[in-house]
Amino acid sequence: MSTATRTDSPSPAQHVADTHELIRVQGARENNLKDVSIEIPKRRLTVFTGVSGSGKSSLVFGTIAAESQRLINETYSAFLQGFMPTLARPEVDVLDGLTTAIIVDQERMGGNPRSTVGTVTDANAMLRILFSRLGQPHIGSAQAFSFNVASISGAGAVTIERAGQTTKERRSFSITGGMCPRCEGTGAVTDFDLTQLYDDTKSLNEGALTVPGYSMDGWYGRIFSGCGFFDPDKPIRKFTKKELHDLLYKEPVKIKVEGINLTYEGLIPKIQKSMLSKDVDSMQPHIRAFVERVVTFTTCPDCDGTRLSEAARSSKIAGISIADACAMQINDLAAWVRGLDEPSVAPLLAKLQHTLDSFVEIGLGYLSLSRPSGTLSGGEAQRTKMIRHLGSSLTDVTYVFDEPTIGLHPHDIQRMNDLLLQLRNKGNTVLVVEHKPETIAIADHVVDLGPGAGTAGGEVVFQGTLAGLRASGTLTGRHLDDRAHLKPSVRTPSGALEVRGAHTHNLQGVDVDIPLGVLVVVTGVAGSGKSSLIHGSVSGRDGVVSVDQSGIRGSRRSNPATYTGLLDPIRKAFAKANGVKPALFSANSEGACPTCNGAGVIYTDLAMMAGVATTCEECEGKRFQASVLEYHLGGRDISEVLAMSVTEAEEFFAAGEARTPAAHKILDRLADVGLGYLTLGQPLTTLSGGERQRLKLATRMAGSGGVYVLDEPTTGLHLADVEHLLALLDRLVDSGKSVIVIEHHQAVMAHADWIIDLGPGAGHDGGRIVFEGTPADLVAARSTLTGEHLAAYVGA
Repeated sequence: MSTATRTDSPSPAQHVADTHELIRVQGARENNLKDVSIEIPKRRLTVFTGVSGSGKSSLVFGTIAAESQRLINETYSAFLQGFMPTLARPEVDVLDGLTTAIIVDQERMGGNPRSTVGTVTDANAMLRILFSRLGQPHIGSAQAFSFNVASISGAGAVTIERAGQTTKERRSFSITGGMCPRCEGTGAVTDFDLTQLYDDTKSLNEGALTVPGYSMDGWYGRIFSGCGFFDPDKPIRKFTKKELHDLLYKEPVKIKVEGINLTYEGLIPKIQKSMLSKDVDSMQPHIRAFVERVVTFTTCPDCDGTRLSEAARSSKIAGISIADACAMQINDLAAWVRGLDEPSVAPLLAKLQHTLDSFVEIGLGYLSLSRPSGTLSGGEAQRTKMIRHLGSSLTDVTYVFDEPTIGLHPHDIQRMNDLLLQLRNKGNTVLVVEHKPETIAIADHVVDLGPGAGTAGGEVVFQGTLAGLRASGTLTGRHLDDRAHLKPSVRTPSGALEVRGAHTHNLQGVDVDIPLGVLVVVTGVAGSGKSSLIHGSVSGRDGVVSVDQSGIRGSRRSNPATYTGLLDPIRKAFAKANGVKPALFSANSEGACPTCNGAGVIYTDLAMMAGVATTCEECEGKRFQASVLEYHLGGRDISEVLAMSVTEAEEFFAAGEARTPAAHKILDRLADVGLGYLTLGQPLTTLSGGERQRLKLATRMAGSGGVYVLDEPTTGLHLADVEHLLALLDRLVDSGKSVIVIEHHQAVMAHADWIIDLGPGAGHDGGRIVFEGTPADLVAARSTLTGEHLAAYVGA
């Protein structure tokens, strides 16, 4: 009876499968979250906002996305899980209604010298197959067009066991790769300035070598003295040709020194393996300085920087080689591919066409496939990762974005908003961590975290509609409609920094005088040449301190105290007050708890399952030996000092017995950049993107340079924090420094003394200066895209 009634009724009862309309989070405690419980609507666009360090990333990435990925990984066999990164279950009581999460974060792409835009998006793979099928003359399979595959051939006898019998057969093989043999597929060759490697007037024993770490006191001294290839007491300028060759270039060879078997290798191959194989950004400062002084990278003369062998460059389709195709701007390449009509490879052409069109749609048509991925800005890298998700037929997926508007001009933000809405309209859940009001405005649902940062945050202070957020009185609600005003008067420059004939990337012979002693903002649409101009022509000069967007590298043993150098004066102050060695007050040295080696926790590896971290019972997570904790400074032990926030520590080291001017100076700078809430011992791995960049800024502010270059310092900053940043920039300029900021944020533009606007478009449509002058003149003229958006922003 009831069934019949239900069938006849015009509105049937909801199917049980349609009741899972929410992602439910209960009791989230990851990082600084304080038992957060929240319900997020599915198939809607939800924006998470709040000050930097309030817990947005901990909730969205550390809890929801991390658990979704962990559950997906668990569906694979234990064998496969052994090859995957192991993810621990987040600190949360209940997570319900999760769907597959696809994470598009703002991590910079790896700086591997072999990685290009084409290789990370699979566009190169498709082009290689296309050329192997259609290229004339035909030179081989797809790997014959790959600059990562070397050509190898060989022949010899192989032993085969069959049916209990052992037979020998002669076999030969050959692999045709596309790698340029001269530069080994990197597009650049390295030249060593030998005068920087050694002082040829001295002998080895007199300290001729100037390579960091190669002293005659250690093992290298024993090897050079005992190898017998040259006389260590003879000045290097008196070496014979053979002796000099053995010192610099000799292949690895086994030698015996003082009865110990060792390997001798020439200086240059040794340096290439130990130093040049690393990403420059990850080197220690003194090694980086040595490499920059000694090694010059020049374009490979054989392949002209294309990385490809002569054979790979000789095979062409319609007069274009694969090297030409990769060097083209992507919107030009898309047009060329559209003109190819070959039914035999139709599915491949369609897929390649779609990938290239996605680049153009997302605003990256100005890149080329041969562009090294390590040179992309944070925003470009994030949008490049989005390419593979556009046009996907998947629905009911959760897309998680971390500030997708980074690196975007106000003109481009509308395009990004359209893409986010397009993903939502296909039936996906879109979660966005964002600060820009333009993106918060398109949200169906807003979650505001706060009220403060660090320990003062970690709570949901508002959730609901945009109108509700405006009326809520939270920090975000109050600042949402903030608009900066143009300054009534601008500073007068004290000089100028001349740039002449700049040609880096897409710059078209730019000549510009950058005023000194004032706040200069360099702006323009994404890809117009801002970074090329400043990093290519200004950053390398003497006295220029550059703070870019590259991430801070640090293990869980690194913290703000170790990264900024703050721990050194603190250790010395403790040592002096107690009459002991400074090394005792380092958890990475003599003072470390012997049970956990100063980590504070003991990690148990469980193979393919997430490792378990348990607090060390010996030191109770304090990381130091009990005897070290008996030494005090100002009534506190070293573990209590590392548990202090920057603000507390600033007071503690300012006066009294603990007064330490060197430490106080560093803490002042950390407070200046708005990091007063961070604890000194918080692992760097737990900091958000915005916090890391400001930590780097605080460290570099100690530099002795007169010119500061900041690359998008508003990245990861809440609307309320932008005011603090502007005050900091003013303080820097008023103290006699020159500040050059590459920025898209209109509040920073309005606050500038001088604006340099590049454009008018991106790629080969940009690379020219379209405006130089004060912000007021830019608004009055409205002659450029930036001028129009800035005028609208300040309400002119």
